[in-house]
Amino acid sequence: MATANKNLSQYDKTKLPNAKDFRFGIVVSEWNDHITEGLYKGTLDALLDCGASQENIIRWNVPGSFELVYGAQRMIVTQEVDVVITIGCVIKGETMHFEFVCEGVTQGIKDLNVQTDVPVIFCLLTDNNEQQSIDRSGGIHGNKGTEAAIAAIKMADLRRNSENK
Repeated sequence: MATANKNLSQYDKTKLPNAKDFRFGIVVSEWNDHITEGLYKGTLDALLDCGASQENIIRWNVPGSFELVYGAQRMIVTQEVDVVITIGCVIKGETMHFEFVCEGVTQGIKDLNVQTDVPVIFCLLTDNNEQQSIDRSGGIHGNKGTEAAIAAIKMADLRRNSENK
C-alpha cells in the first residue's frame, strides 16, 4: 500500500535496457483527461529519459477506458510496435459501471497479452475518488505513467531477447 511520503515512480535508468531501438505505442483514454494527460506526461518523460526517440513513440487517443483494448489491438496489428502502453482512469461512482468497465478492460488487456506477441502494459487507474487519481498521476504518490513506461521498456527488452534465442 502506498504511503503519503513515498514516491513509487523512482527508477535507476542505468539498470534498465536502453529504449532507443524500441518502438512504443501509447493508447490514451480521453475520459478523465485531466488525469490521463498527467499519466501520459509521466510515460513520455520516462521513455525519453531512458533513450527512446520521439519518432518511435506513437500516441492514439480513444474516447474512454473501455476502448483501450480495441485501440491497443489495432495498434498491434497496424503499427509494428514492440510494446503498447494503455492509459486510462476510472473513478468509482454511484453505479456498477465502475466495476464493469474495470473488469472489462482488465480482462481485455490480459487477453491481448495472451493472444499476441506484443506486450500490453496496464496503466489504468481504478480509484475510489478523484484525489486518489490525482495523487497517482503526478501527485504525492508519483506517476503510474512513469511506472508503465519502465515496465514497457523491460517487456520490450524481454520480447526482443526471447525472440533472439
